[in-house]
Amino acid sequence: MKALARWLLLLLIAACALELFFIARIALAATVDPQSTAFQRSEAWRIATHKNLRWRQEWVPYARISDNLKRAVIASEDDGFATHDGVDWDAVEKAWQRNALAEERAARQAASRRPPKIVGGSTITQQLAKNLLLSGERTLLRKGQEIVLTYALESMLSKERILEIYLNSVEWGEGVFGAEAAARHYFRKSAAQLTAWEAARVAVMLPRPKYFEKLPNSAYLAGRASTIAARMRSAELP
Repeated sequence: MKALARWLLLLLIAACALELFFIARIALAATVDPQSTAFQRSEAWRIATHKNLRWRQEWVPYARISDNLKRAVIASEDDGFATHDGVDWDAVEKAWQRNALAEERAARQAASRRPPKIVGGSTITQQLAKNLLLSGERTLLRKGQEIVLTYALESMLSKERILEIYLNSVEWGEGVFGAEAAARHYFRKSAAQLTAWEAARVAVMLPRPKYFEKLPNSAYLAGRASTIAARMRSAELP
């Protein structure tokens, strides 16, 4: 029993140390631009072990990212970004309901062996917490940690800084990270020069960027981009 208690104590100390490390990383990010995220390092390793590493990323300050792109990403990914406290509980509840229905349909169609489509409901801040600091696994423990770090980000960083880091680090294709790399990869121009339609076009790629990179003429992308472009006028910037 003493040995078990000792191991449990060590695990608790390790968990606390990890959380303190995460909090320190977030505090540092308030003034220092992150050189990489946990997701980027994971992707770099995956790409390097399977093929020649092609990597595009260039940090640009918030002012040098087109407001069109900021509005498009907010309209597409998190229309309440400027006002919520980090977690949109209504969106989370709706995502759980959609996932439950998807799992029920998959169970009824078990013979097809097609996995249900899982949707997230994560805000921009939650996505940043996950990509910046956490692994890509989907467990309740990891989701709980994501929510804790989300509130830490919201309390220690401004909304503008959260959006700046997000736009500079989010994936937009195979080895393509950040707004500047995406703008140059898809439109041969800087992130500051993106038009409203161009911004909407890249914003709608975010849920599945590597997939849509291979389908540049997708009818879905064109239709969804038009929808987001129409919503951009009402998107509130921080």
